[in-house]
Amino acid sequence: MADDTRTTQAKPAATTTPPADEIELAHTSTKNDAPSAVAVKQRGLELPDILRHLSEEERAVLEKKMRRKIDFRLLPMIVIMYILNYIDRNNIAAARYAGLEEDLNMDEDGTQFSTAVSILFVGYILMQVPSNLVLNKIGKPAIYLPASMILWGVISAATAGCHSVGGLYAARFFLGFVEATYFPGCLYYLSCWYTRQELGVRTTYLYAGSLISGAFSGLISAGITGNMDGTLGLRAWRWLFLLEGVVTIAVAFAAFWVLPNFPRTTSWLSEEEAALATWRLEEDIGADDWTNSEEQTLWLGFRLALQDVKMWVLLAILFGNVSAASVTNFFPTVVGTLGYSKVETLLLTSPPYCLGVITTFLNAWHADKTGERFWHITLPLWLAVVTFIIAAATTNVAARYAAIMLMISGLYSGYTTALAWISNTLPRPPAKRAAALGFINAISNCASIYASYLYPKSAAPRYTGAFVHNCVMAAAAIAAAFTLRTMLARLNKKLDRGERVEGAINAAPGEAVEHGFRFKL
Repeated sequence: MADDTRTTQAKPAATTTPPADEIELAHTSTKNDAPSAVAVKQRGLELPDILRHLSEEERAVLEKKMRRKIDFRLLPMIVIMYILNYIDRNNIAAARYAGLEEDLNMDEDGTQFSTAVSILFVGYILMQVPSNLVLNKIGKPAIYLPASMILWGVISAATAGCHSVGGLYAARFFLGFVEATYFPGCLYYLSCWYTRQELGVRTTYLYAGSLISGAFSGLISAGITGNMDGTLGLRAWRWLFLLEGVVTIAVAFAAFWVLPNFPRTTSWLSEEEAALATWRLEEDIGADDWTNSEEQTLWLGFRLALQDVKMWVLLAILFGNVSAASVTNFFPTVVGTLGYSKVETLLLTSPPYCLGVITTFLNAWHADKTGERFWHITLPLWLAVVTFIIAAATTNVAARYAAIMLMISGLYSGYTTALAWISNTLPRPPAKRAAALGFINAISNCASIYASYLYPKSAAPRYTGAFVHNCVMAAAAIAAAFTLRTMLARLNKKLDRGERVEGAINAAPGEAVEHGFRFKL
């Protein structure tokens, strides 16, 4: 692997596997605190020279200060960026209620609208893996991500000028193509700053942007639809695309000044903080992360990802979850079956997302606290299955809206933990992790291409076929999660026996065996 030949500041000294009891002792050290001197010695790790004068307590204080500084610098901006990413992608659902279909003379059965939703994901899928590989190669996320955001903001605003269905298709395709850079790029970006123990909650902070956008999008859309239709001669749906696109561009320019690149190349960390930020990732995984562009082999990383069977099982988990979550692309349409006015319908889409934010944070916090992954992913999916059954079985307004309220929580509370499981399971080398994140996110979103046709107007109000499909795909994701947990448990038993797990398939990354690495279950 790429990082086997890397010379790092904290190069492990050990070349043999320590006894299982020493591995276990090292493995059980608290990740949020500086590792003890005993654990460091047993793992064979050497602290960078600049940190050796610090006591264990001083190192813990420094790490806490450094982590807080990183959180405040990264998280608010990337969450705001993702809120706008998701709003610009999904505002077409609200535009349907603001005159889009009438103005563009779209067909009455909703097929052309479904195509407009679907075609975004064609562009979205095509760009994800190449984008992550390029990002990993150049090592400049502080430039790459905001620049991409400016482009998709321009395209979103330009959608307001569409006067034909063909123009809408073109705008949606290129919007998806450019937006594809952001989410998988951010997943990779976070994994370059945080340890495995910290990654679940931070991934949830990022994905909370999509849930928050769902809550705000309904309120914003209701406000524009109710108050701006006809202003300056423009229909409400045109104002929707125009205003949200302009805001996106403004935030993107601000992001250039806020976002850092990687720990070892960041100027606002002190020398001690930068050394610790890099070393603790080594201590967590057993290998250094991004060092320079020459070491990031694009196609080698992609090939390593394709050869690892764990990536394909992770893909099955995410594909099933995203397929089931395709209902969110038509959420106002589903809520509209309750029989309320257009503005009331848009307002009713907000509470389920607000509840989803709360449950997602709680689930991710507990997953990181316990280090457990399987149950935190599958239990929410079982809740989603129940909500789909209720929604398909009855048109009673109270029961149906209760199911809709819990639907978002069931679909997304475990989704962010599943995303963190990718980086937990395929951590190194970074080019492999970047390729896996991009590939899994790209292929899993293929579901949105065909699922967009599951909600024709003729299927209202029950949308039985769509909800049955969603149940099946959620169940498939649960089965895949069980398969992965079984695989990882077997690999951990091999590591417990002091055996190496070598090769591209089922590989423990780098020299992680010597450092007490274990796959998270």
